[in-house]
Amino acid sequence: MRIQYKLSITFILLLVFGVTAISSYSIVFIRGYLMSEAELNMEADAAQIRISLENSSPGLHEMLGYIGRETVYNIRIWSRDGMLTETAPGSEYLNETNPNLQPEIAALLAQMASENPSEPVYRRSSDRFFVYYLLNDKPEPAEYSFLEVSRLKSEIYRPVHTIRWIIYSGMFISIAIILFVSFIFSQYLAQPILALTRASMKIADGDTTQIISLNRTDEFGTLAQSINKMAARLQEDNKQLVRSSERQKQFYADISHEIRNPLHTISGTLEILQLDNLSQEKRNKFMKSAHNQVERLNRLFQDLMTLQKSDLDSNFIQPKPFLIGDLADGFIQIYQQMAQSKGLDFQVTGNENILVYADKDRIAQVLDNLVSNAIKYTPEGAVQVSWTTSGQYVEISVSDSGIGIQKEHIPNLFDRFYRTDKARSRDSGGTGLGLAVVKSILDAHQSVIEIDSSPGTGTSIRFTLPAGKGIPQQ
Repeated sequence: MRIQYKLSITFILLLVFGVTAISSYSIVFIRGYLMSEAELNMEADAAQIRISLENSSPGLHEMLGYIGRETVYNIRIWSRDGMLTETAPGSEYLNETNPNLQPEIAALLAQMASENPSEPVYRRSSDRFFVYYLLNDKPEPAEYSFLEVSRLKSEIYRPVHTIRWIIYSGMFISIAIILFVSFIFSQYLAQPILALTRASMKIADGDTTQIISLNRTDEFGTLAQSINKMAARLQEDNKQLVRSSERQKQFYADISHEIRNPLHTISGTLEILQLDNLSQEKRNKFMKSAHNQVERLNRLFQDLMTLQKSDLDSNFIQPKPFLIGDLADGFIQIYQQMAQSKGLDFQVTGNENILVYADKDRIAQVLDNLVSNAIKYTPEGAVQVSWTTSGQYVEISVSDSGIGIQKEHIPNLFDRFYRTDKARSRDSGGTGLGLAVVKSILDAHQSVIEIDSSPGTGTSIRFTLPAGKGIPQQ
């Protein structure tokens, strides 16, 4: 059963029960109220009739006839021994076959006359209400009689019938209105629930483009906004997963390619080395080529291990204070020789006594990749490594006057196995992971890399490290 029908039935049952209970209580209350008011009025009217009869100058019979014609009550007079003596006009039908009071009533009236002659006595039958008063209250008991004033209960309750029909009519009208309002109200409540349900099911089936449009400010509107945000987040996550899957596929393809080429080279070299008529000079040349390919594979696996540690190991870096001059001493001599072999000017500038807070070995790995790339892609000119203090940070830069990088390549430059010139990267022996390793190490240090480059004018890569003995407060 749909929630709209459940809500409608629930509202209808609750409201119908409430209307019915209120209507029933109203009828019972009005019935009791009318009877109480009728008893009070009858008592007052009976007392007035008693006074009129006792003080009548024309005579008891004439006054009783006059009162009987003017009143709504049935009036009779009984003797002390329970015999009917007088009946007002319009009251003759009462006890026509039995002009005597019931013995128990006669005894009650007799007791009243002896104990409380001025107080009325009340009696109810199945269809009437009676009030008795003592008449002719005189010292001689033999001369008293009783006034009986009665009225049909149906006459007292006659307004109840009209009120009952009014209440019942109002109740049925109310129920009809309740049915209509309940349907509208349940539809109003069910509509956002159904919309949320349909949208949630579509999102669960993978349709993350689903948008819920509910122009509401209540909890339904808040829930719709939350689901929209969740769908947008899932959509973005799906895109990220797709991109990650594509990168992973590309990564496996690239790594297979990077491994396959050196293995083919090594395999071919070993076959050539098995030839008997191969000269020693060529044998040495091919052995050197195989050794270079092994070194290339070794660098590839080292870079892969570094990237894996950066992804999985929370202790990938272990920062400690160290002098940047100590780090420079380790690579100046090596890269000066590499630069001189290409006719390049290699310069290192900066205060060697500047203290930085970082992982010395990992930063050395960063500089090794950046400087080797700068020398590799600079056919002529200079390569410069410099550092300067800027507040609580030390800015380190590696600049060259090489071939530069086109702008469209810069955003992807640090992706794994990304090459601006694939053929040249393979020929030069690069793994395609060097700059990815640089970024992973600097990301672990919470350092941002900045690149300025244009084709033909060279490249400058900068990053910052905390200065001093601790990480500065952000």
